[in-house]
Order: sequence, then structure tokens, then C-alpha cells
Amino acid sequence: MLPLPSYESGTMNPGIDLQGTFIETVQSLGIPAGAAKALWMPLPMLIMLVAATVSVLVAVWLERKISAAAQQRIGPEFIGPLGVLAPLADGLKLVFKEDVVPAQSDKLLFTLGPAIVVIPVFLSYLILPFGQNLQITDVGLGIFLWIALSSVVPIGLLMSGYASNNKYALLGGLRAAAQSISYELPLALSVLAIVMMSNSLSTVDIVNQQAGYGILGWNIWRQPVGFIIFWISALAECERIPFDLPEAEEELVAGYQTEYSGMKFALFYLGSYVNLTLSALLFAVLYLGGWEFPVSLSVISGLIGVPESTPWLQLIFASVGIATTILKAYFLVFLAILMRWTVPRVRIDQLLDLGWKFLLPVSLVNLLITAGLKLAFPVAFGG
Repeated sequence: MLPLPSYESGTMNPGIDLQGTFIETVQSLGIPAGAAKALWMPLPMLIMLVAATVSVLVAVWLERKISAAAQQRIGPEFIGPLGVLAPLADGLKLVFKEDVVPAQSDKLLFTLGPAIVVIPVFLSYLILPFGQNLQITDVGLGIFLWIALSSVVPIGLLMSGYASNNKYALLGGLRAAAQSISYELPLALSVLAIVMMSNSLSTVDIVNQQAGYGILGWNIWRQPVGFIIFWISALAECERIPFDLPEAEEELVAGYQTEYSGMKFALFYLGSYVNLTLSALLFAVLYLGGWEFPVSLSVISGLIGVPESTPWLQLIFASVGIATTILKAYFLVFLAILMRWTVPRVRIDQLLDLGWKFLLPVSLVNLLITAGLKLAFPVAFGG
């Protein structure tokens, strides 16, 4: 196998420097460099919040339409074209509903719980790359930051269940904490195998390591066991069916959400779908080549006879990269929604057995095998 092309060696398209272009454009209007940088700083964060919220609206609409198709019915149809405004109507309804706080609850913890659940998920979007420079921040420890932030979420769930002064809510919070701990370990071990192959914790470096050979260079072929472990663990972390034990309606009313209403309940609802979209995007970055097209864009530029450094071609490649990443992610969201109406819910003992007795040992063996193959075949496995 030929060595993978690297950005450092100059053989890979470096992409578009959005920050530099923005600052230069603002400076050309007579604004000082310091002010131009100050104008840039809130812009990516605002884009992140808007993009994550829009992704939730799209995911909710897809959930309803795909669920309707699976059950051979129509789904939302008249709230906007094809029902696209139904998620927005739900959000507005929750914003204006009365916020009820139980009299015997711990009011401080009851209020902090939903915020602690949502904020880490939004912060995790900081490390998501949609192109070589299409990322809010390329921190060198991006994967470590995501794992650390994801471990904060169950604290908020447990806090919400405890503060509600409701036995069903407490049981839901305890289940959420146990489930998260059980599946964080195999999730982290499956990701560490990818980190080992790419020699980096940066999401940009992980995508670059898969570049050069189109679909054949994606990590899904080199980590067939790891991607299955990651997807199962991600569904459990997102509490999607068949792993929605913390809020199982037939057993716990609504779990840790039982006593919540209004905007606090909306934060749980928002966090659930933001986390699902985040997991799908990370899956696309780690295993499906991120913004890389199934056919290498270098090959395409060679076929049309235009150098990769051409500005208009770079703009097209950047647009294709964003669209490719989003399409890969929403294909995975489609699979998660389809599983909701295909796979029955497991029992809590089966859930914990799957995490501790099966996924954890298999993910550990997969990591050890990856280490051995990396030593034996350093070129093929990123040595």
C-alpha cells in the first residue's frame, strides 16, 4: 500500500482559511486588526449554536417522517410543506408552557440539571471538522476533550432525578448514570484504536489520515469491529431505543424527565437530539472519512485538468466537503431512527451485561490487535 498523503508534506489540499479571509476582508473596510479578530470570535460560536439547533429540527422532522413510513402512515403533513414546521411548533409550545417546580424538590439542583446535560453536548461541537479549516477550533486533544465532556452529562441526569423528589425520576437518573459508565469505556477504547492508527487526538488529523484513496482509505475497513462497538455504545450514550432504559415509559413514566415541564423539559429534548447528531457526525469523522468524498478530489481535479490550488475549485471542494459530512451523518441518523421501530427494548440487566461482559472485553481485544497490526504493518495502519 502506498504511504498516505499528508498535509504537512504539501500533497494535500490545505483548504480555505476562513478566519484569515474574514479578518482580511474586515481590515480592508478600515477596521483595525484587533477589532477584526474581536468580531470573528463570537461568529463561529453563534454559527455552532444555530447549526446545532437547526440539526435538531431536521432530526426531529426525520424522526417523525421515517417513523411514519415505518408504520405505513403519513406523519406531519400540514404544518408547513411536508410538515417541516412541526418541530419548530413543538419548540415554541415548550418555550411558552408553564415552568412547574415541585414543592418538595431541591430547586437549585432541579434547575441546574438540564443545563449540565445540554452545555457539554454543545461544547463538543467545537471539535467537529467540516473541512481542512472549516472548524471552530482544531485543538490537539479534540477526542480527549469530547470524551471528557461526554462524561459530564450523566452527572446532570443523576442530579435531575435526585432533585425531583420522585422515585421514578430517581430510578431514571440512577439508570442513566449506570448506563453511561457501562458504555463510556468500550466507546473510549474503540476510539483509542482510531487514535493509535492516526497518531493524533485531533479530529482533523484523523480525517487527513483517511485521505488519498477515496472510500478505500476510510477507517471503517481497518476497524470493522471498532465501528460496530462505537455505534452500539453511541446509541446507548444517546439513550436511543433499544437502550432507552433511563426513560422507559412503561416502567418509569418518563424517568428523570417525569417532573419537568416547559423550557427545562425542552432542554432535555434538545440535548437528546443534539447528542444523536453529534454522535453521527463523530462517527462520520472517525470511520467514514469525514469531509472526504468517496472518490478522491485530487483524482477529480486531475480528470478535469484544473490545479487543486485554484480558488474557485477550493470553494467547490469545501462545499462538497460540508455536504458530504452532513449526508454521512444523517444517513446514520436514519439508521438510528429505523432501529427504533425494528429492535425491541432490552432489559436493564441485559443492557449492563452487554456493556460489561461483551463490548468491554471485545473493545479491549480490538485495541490490542490494532496495536499488534500497527507494529507489524506500520504503513497500512498508520505507523
